[in-house]
Amino acid sequence: MDGAGYDYIIVGAGSAGCVLAERLSASGRHRILVLEAGGSDRRFYVHLPLGYGKLFFDPAVNWNYRTEPDPGLAGNRDFWPRGKILGGSSSINAMVWIRGHRSDYDDWAAEAGSGWGWDAARAAYRAIEDNEAGGDEVRGTGGPLFVSANLRDLHPLCESFIGSAEATGLKRNADFNGAEQDGVGIYQMTIRGARRNSAARAFLRPAMKRANVRVETHAHVTRILFEGRRAVGVEYRQNGVLRQVRAESEIILSGGAINSPQLLMLSGIGAAAHLKDNGIDVVADSPYVGQNLTDHQGINYTWRMNVPTYNDVLRPWWGKLFAGMRYFMGGKGPLAKSINHAGGFFRTSPDLARPNMQLYFQAFSTLIPREGERPLLTPDPFPGLSIGLSNCRPTSRGEITLNSADPFAAPRIVVNAFSTNHDVEEMLTAVKHLRRIAAQEPMRALIAEELRPGPEVQGDEDLIADIRARSGTVFHPSCTVRMGSDPAASAVDPNLKVRGVEGLRVCDASVFPTLIGGNTNAPSILVGWLGAERILHDAR
Repeated sequence: MDGAGYDYIIVGAGSAGCVLAERLSASGRHRILVLEAGGSDRRFYVHLPLGYGKLFFDPAVNWNYRTEPDPGLAGNRDFWPRGKILGGSSSINAMVWIRGHRSDYDDWAAEAGSGWGWDAARAAYRAIEDNEAGGDEVRGTGGPLFVSANLRDLHPLCESFIGSAEATGLKRNADFNGAEQDGVGIYQMTIRGARRNSAARAFLRPAMKRANVRVETHAHVTRILFEGRRAVGVEYRQNGVLRQVRAESEIILSGGAINSPQLLMLSGIGAAAHLKDNGIDVVADSPYVGQNLTDHQGINYTWRMNVPTYNDVLRPWWGKLFAGMRYFMGGKGPLAKSINHAGGFFRTSPDLARPNMQLYFQAFSTLIPREGERPLLTPDPFPGLSIGLSNCRPTSRGEITLNSADPFAAPRIVVNAFSTNHDVEEMLTAVKHLRRIAAQEPMRALIAEELRPGPEVQGDEDLIADIRARSGTVFHPSCTVRMGSDPAASAVDPNLKVRGVEGLRVCDASVFPTLIGGNTNAPSILVGWLGAERILHDAR
């Protein structure tokens, strides 16, 4: 076993893991080892904001998971890209910065105590952010993570979308991370200087300059090592060599909602019967490991337009050339942004206490697939536009289990999407609102025809069938190593300590008590920030 002497071993350099590395190393007192199964984030298409389409299926940076066939998705196997790279999914995502509704953190407080409530979350976000929109009682400035206000060089159809959404009764909202979440407007982005501002760029790279931080890439952790019930180290394979390394204080799993429960089970922490079925010795019978999988499901409606969209710019070779020149000469144009310029949140019923649907506006369409690529850089050969939505707080639950005891085999992902009437009914109401937006001026005059699902799909049964056939993840899996105060309903305690063992914590989106109503990169970074506070407190 490597006796180099580390206080903390962080398994996974994703959104939370990068924050942990920076915060735990800042004082210089603690020796940190970060083990990442993927490679370096120094890749052109990682830093090019719109380049994430090139990363969607790339096995060099992506775990490329497939779910089990899902009856709720018409029997389809959904594709789940997850980051296998420094920065994790923050290095391959769409860069939208959404904290979630303040009541989401009230839900966390109810499950895990006030230290995870809105007041604590708001203070942490203000410390994390360097928000281009400026500071106030909610937004932060001067923090390590620059957040772009994204107000320049937007596609002109954004205003058309916002105007039509306002005509349906939705209000314009200048800041979805402000006092209210409802409404439509422009998304803030984790983009800095026309380059992706991943967790690796904002947190890990500064930490790597310190003498007390070591980062190992292509280091696939295969199991946690125990002495009795105490975690003392990990085993990992790197460049074909099996190695072991010891931690003097703690092991912290930050592999995300899929890899963290998988590694726990491979190491003997999980439902005892399931572990025994796979020939794994039980260290701690923890039935909640891998359970409670929660994810947002989304669908796009697409129209052919009679005015130009980004399809007209990014499809032809000369358009690509012009877009490239704009980017390299001035950091402008569509390559400098995510495709989701605008969006918003709304309620499918006025009786709801908070928004339950999220909108995504794209002046762009990709109905014609391109082999091996999410075709953001090669859109349809006609002017097209999509408006998508996803459910904020689905009630359907899935699970992560093992396919085998092989640490290099993908786990079994069962989503159970739309397995409750609640999720189906609210989605049905929501897609009808997409059509209401498209039917209002100014968008109505700009639309040539609806392409998906098409005007022939009208009745509730047909709409539900379309929802099941075309919906899929919006890449926010969470809650699979659920945190809580009740030992009978959670896998880790409010200090992120794994129940039933010592010296082991989990700190990533898997510990969310409930799924946040919005994109999950911001709350994953928050968990890293607040988790580091708890670890440092215990180290005093």
